[in-house]
Amino acid sequence: MLDLDQLRTDTPHCQQLIHLNNAGASLAPRVVLDAVNRHQMREVEMGGYEAADAALTEHEAVYHSVARLLNAKASEIALVDNATRAWDMLFYALPFKPGDVVLTSVSEYSGNYIPYLQLRQRCGITIEVLPNDEHGQVCLKALEQRLQRPGVALVSLPMVASNGGAVQPVQAIGALCRAGGVLFLLDACQAAGQIPLDVKAIGCHMLTATSRKYLRGPRGVGFLYVDLELCQRLEPPFLDLHAASLITAQQYEVRADARRFESWEHNMAATLGFGAAVDYALACGVDKLWARIQTLGNYLRRELAQVPGVHCHDQGGLLTGLVTFSHQRHSASEIRQYLAQRPTRINVSVAGPASTWLDMHQRGLTEMVRASVHAYNTEAELDALIQALHTL
Repeated sequence: MLDLDQLRTDTPHCQQLIHLNNAGASLAPRVVLDAVNRHQMREVEMGGYEAADAALTEHEAVYHSVARLLNAKASEIALVDNATRAWDMLFYALPFKPGDVVLTSVSEYSGNYIPYLQLRQRCGITIEVLPNDEHGQVCLKALEQRLQRPGVALVSLPMVASNGGAVQPVQAIGALCRAGGVLFLLDACQAAGQIPLDVKAIGCHMLTATSRKYLRGPRGVGFLYVDLELCQRLEPPFLDLHAASLITAQQYEVRADARRFESWEHNMAATLGFGAAVDYALACGVDKLWARIQTLGNYLRRELAQVPGVHCHDQGGLLTGLVTFSHQRHSASEIRQYLAQRPTRINVSVAGPASTWLDMHQRGLTEMVRASVHAYNTEAELDALIQALHTL
């Protein structure tokens, strides 16, 4: 069982504010701050290159920690600047040809959908959006039927949409993709650190995620997993002296592992902080964090249902810590500003159509308040949010 008091002791300043924007960027535990500060001071005292040399063992351990988090091999992990860069490096490495079909979901992140459009213009791929089922998740029957017809080169979608708490049935999707011989790229940005992830059980060929959300790491770090056999068949869209080696004046050789998707220059302090965040989540037990987050998310939804004028918009058979709602008299932006000005600041975010354009337009939504809970939050903090909404 999680020790809530210890979680909060480990989280600086959580007593001074109510942070319900964990799907944006969580409050980092102290061990993460210590790891970042320790290396930054090492750079001051030794020099940047020398500090990196001194941290080689610690840096190498980050790959093994992420591999444990995903049930993968360290050679299948790459660390990059952010989750978008991780996703782009994989997507643009895929050898699409004219007519290839990319299947995605209504809940797709707009930052991923734009590259689909770009490659449609550039090389003639086709984009097809899978319908939802009655729960607001990908319709597995529709997916199965589409995979039985030729042309599909990739299934690509987010495990959890950024504007709602539904969890996609990723193991069933992965099984269908494997059976159909189709690649599966999973965006796990809102899942990593919140939901236990096992890439072998899911059956995805590729996965990307970020440090700053539910893993509670620093900003400016993302990571990817790629099945090693597939990895060795993909050439990244650009290379440097870290990703490849110059063999002769006419020949280069790309490295064999997933680090071919990295670049040489990176923020070592943030990377080590990310490693500390992953180790912290593993020590807590992601399964235990997930149980606590679900409890808090469900508690908040029940309480929101009692507030006059408030409507919850979450959909899905399995919900997460992302709780979205609107108010019949006040815009989401007004509510965010109001909560931020409370004597004890309450952080929430606004989910607008920019990030999840397809879903928001399909449901006729303009903007919603997103209150995203983490395991270190308390029921008392959620009660404070509810009380603030009552007095709005």
